Amino acid sequence: MHELSIAMSIAELAIREAQQAKALKINEIEIDVGDWSGVDYEALQFSLNAVLQSEEMLRHSKLIINRCKPMMHCKTCHHDFTPQAMYCKQCDSCGAETLELKQGRELSLKALVIED
Repeated sequence: MHELSIAMSIAELAIREAQQAKALKINEIEIDVGDWSGVDYEALQFSLNAVLQSEEMLRHSKLIINRCKPMMHCKTCHHDFTPQAMYCKQCDSCGAETLELKQGRELSLKALVIED
């Protein structure tokens, strides 16, 4: 279960950023998790809740996890769309195979609300 190590890394990063800002505690943590990031959303949420309770600075933090749906962009017709399958190879508008994944693989600490 690599979600626990991810949760621990997120907590360490949040604490480090808050300490650099000379904060006394973190009131809110916001995270973006892409549906195609390879992370089990429920396992990450469970792990984060456990890790938050184990760290004094994070104990009363509100956790916000944004699930990011995949979004493809066609470089030919500039159409953005939500693919129906992970291995989408053609634009659903023009049929071109010049696709770029614009969203869906993210795993990032988006924001912290701190108290100083």
